[in-house]
Amino acid sequence: MTQPAPEAQLEIFRARTQSLISDAELLVKLRRGKPLRIKFGCDPSAPDLHLGHVVPLTKLRALQELGHTIIFLVGDFTAMIGDPTGRSRTRVSLSREEVQRNADTYREQVSTLLDMTKAEIRFNSEWMDRMTAAELIQLTSHQTVARLIEREDFKTRYQSGTPIALHEFLYPLVQAYDSVVLEADLEVGGTDQLFNLLLGREIQRAYGQEAQVVLTLPLLEGTDGVEKMSKSLDNAIGVREAPHEIFGKTMSIPDRLLPRWLELLAEPDPDLEKLQRSVEDGEGNPRDLKLALARQLARRFHGEQAAAEAEAHFDRVFRQHQPPRDVPELEVASSRPEGEELVQVLLASGFAASRSAARRLIRQGGVRLDQARVEELDRTVAPGEYLLQVGKRRFARVRVTPFQA
Repeated sequence: MTQPAPEAQLEIFRARTQSLISDAELLVKLRRGKPLRIKFGCDPSAPDLHLGHVVPLTKLRALQELGHTIIFLVGDFTAMIGDPTGRSRTRVSLSREEVQRNADTYREQVSTLLDMTKAEIRFNSEWMDRMTAAELIQLTSHQTVARLIEREDFKTRYQSGTPIALHEFLYPLVQAYDSVVLEADLEVGGTDQLFNLLLGREIQRAYGQEAQVVLTLPLLEGTDGVEKMSKSLDNAIGVREAPHEIFGKTMSIPDRLLPRWLELLAEPDPDLEKLQRSVEDGEGNPRDLKLALARQLARRFHGEQAAAEAEAHFDRVFRQHQPPRDVPELEVASSRPEGEELVQVLLASGFAASRSAARRLIRQGGVRLDQARVEELDRTVAPGEYLLQVGKRRFARVRVTPFQA
């Protein structure tokens, strides 16, 4: 494939980006006519990729199509340290087993978003497990504590007297060293990773390499419309979630997020773009635009038929206020003659992880039996069959059996 001229490629690199450091350095690299080695790192701190990851992966796919090599780096070693970015306290480290379980799922998921014939998947444990204590000390010698404290999250914690564990300082250094091992020409990351990406440039120079170009992309806000999308904040939409979950959660985002989600997630679609212009002109309905985006996202990860079924499910549950057709069934044995505690039913159904979580759901008005909201924390469910609903999207048909002495 003949690559476009460097100047034309530069415009593709710039599109939808937050920063590019620097244009001049990137042009120098592009004018050499060799495919660039483009690094993107992702820590397997959770087993699933979510739509926040789709933003950079979509960008990487576009750069693949220019003929460049994408290096998808699974940070299985750094995940055991825990990324301190944006953290107000020391993050709990994951065990090697937890990290490996999560990492094992990444290859399959990434293959739905990248052309794996033009990509490398690497794990930084390949080199970090072999690094000697002397080599680690040499790495740390290339950075000062004062420089690391310039990071906003470290600075805030230091000034407030919140502890910073020594191992947290290693995270940005290891991420930077990954660029040395991979000989990265360019690294892609979110705006919250800018410090780490720039540190990669410094460490590459310290090891005698040409500095990587840094490209940052906007962060995708989660379904709450406040924080960046994150599994740990329970505001994420996983790429492997059921199509009706992707559809329903997309429909739940605040209208004010629509322009941002369309900019960062939508694939080219003349009908969607026409509808967007209509909404921007004040003529169209934002709900119709949200439906179009939800349909596109469900189709992207599950196919046309699954997307159509997800929309039908949404229409049935949220427009017609009827239960879904395929509702899981559950049998719960009464622990006393009058029936079973609703709190215990919620635990048995898997809709609550603890008794306190079950009570919180009831207190918030999120639990219904046969479509009637339950308000009593000590509600007992008599023997019989019920439609249990928690929140807007979770249902189960529950059969409470009589008490057996």
